[in-house]
Amino acid sequence: MDDDDKHKPHDRVMLPSIETPTLTKAELADLLFERLGLNKRESKDMVEGFFDIIHATLVRGEDVKLSGFGNFNIRRKAPRPGRNPRTGEAIPIKARNVVTFHASHKLKGVVQGDIPAGEDFE
Repeated sequence: MDDDDKHKPHDRVMLPSIETPTLTKAELADLLFERLGLNKRESKDMVEGFFDIIHATLVRGEDVKLSGFGNFNIRRKAPRPGRNPRTGEAIPIKARNVVTFHASHKLKGVVQGDIPAGEDFE
């Protein structure tokens, strides 16, 4: 691959609307329908199933690793003192679990333009 190929636009998933950066489950299902030829019901069920599995895994306190994309991790935050920004009143913040996302090196490289976006994202 020469230097010119690195800077050419690649075939990307275009969101249906430029007005919002949000990609909905319905839009994902439509993309599966259009690109893979699944019927609308199968597409919707596949998207719902995918997110159900991720949700259930995180609720159990387990991490989710998506090869070539990134990791969703559960992190325990300790209790700490906080402050109400309006009143300045000290308020204790309870310990809690939070979900964090860390992009893979491959995803970071594609976003930065260092790695060409390909069809296969493993």
